[in-house]
Amino acid sequence: MTPKPSSAAHLAQILADAFACNEKIGPFDLAALNRVLEYTPEDMTVTVEAGITLAALQVELSRHRQWLPVDPPHPAQLTISDLINTNVSGPRRFGYGTVRDFLIGIKVALADGRIINSGGKVVKNVAGYDLAKLFIGSHGSLAVVIQTTFKLRPLPEMESFVQVPCGSLDQTDKFIEAVASSEITPVVLDLHALSPSNAGMPTLVLGFAGTREEVKWQLMKAHELGVNEPSSLDYETTFWTNPAPAHRLSILPSKMIAAIRGLNDTAFIARAGNGVVYHRGAPSPRQSKLPLELMRRVKDTYDPKQVLPGLPL
Repeated sequence: MTPKPSSAAHLAQILADAFACNEKIGPFDLAALNRVLEYTPEDMTVTVEAGITLAALQVELSRHRQWLPVDPPHPAQLTISDLINTNVSGPRRFGYGTVRDFLIGIKVALADGRIINSGGKVVKNVAGYDLAKLFIGSHGSLAVVIQTTFKLRPLPEMESFVQVPCGSLDQTDKFIEAVASSEITPVVLDLHALSPSNAGMPTLVLGFAGTREEVKWQLMKAHELGVNEPSSLDYETTFWTNPAPAHRLSILPSKMIAAIRGLNDTAFIARAGNGVVYHRGAPSPRQSKLPLELMRRVKDTYDPKQVLPGLPL
């Protein structure tokens, strides 16, 4: 049965009881912990409970023309706890980064029920160890996230997307090199092929955001490079609407085209500026060995009785 705590104290008690009895406990349903606890638009920071969905948080922030600059798939279902646990991101990662770049404070419940805090509620906070980063991407294996504090950014005045269909992967490589060598600074730099038949002829998408003047200037420069067809992020929605599982491949951006060639004609989306490819072919072989011994030591330190789920390897 999935635990459904009604408060942080209830969550801590559930963990303490499981720890005392050496019982494993599955992922928590944090739907009841869904409040915006503190929002200071003037300081551009917000503190929320971990059960609120990303979409609900963005709606609240948008009332003050602000947002948390992360755009992973399915934000209406993705809780802040999920966001922290998986470190998932979206197409705007190239320009804004990941949730790691915006998390400034976190409160978690450890496996034995103790509640600890890391960071704070202001951007310039340097007190103590930065444990917050340790929990990002840990898949709930070290602690249960209770609440988080983020720094925010203003919503851009304008956002616009353009694309160019590429006749081959060699041509794609030349377009990416031209963009990288130019003056433009896109917030989105993606490749996509939504069907296997187009895998060798992907579409390059550029996205720009900022003031109206900035965006119009960058669009002009993109047009000079030959990237001039109007576009959108519809390809992102289409790819993630497909219920088939997607596999993730991380490589150096300079190895992106070679990696796509190795996918053997499968549908994909590639964050060309970050070296991340999502595809629906066969799972890719692991690119490098994980520090398994270090990961076990960290897990044993935070969860010596293995109460919480293990880290998926």
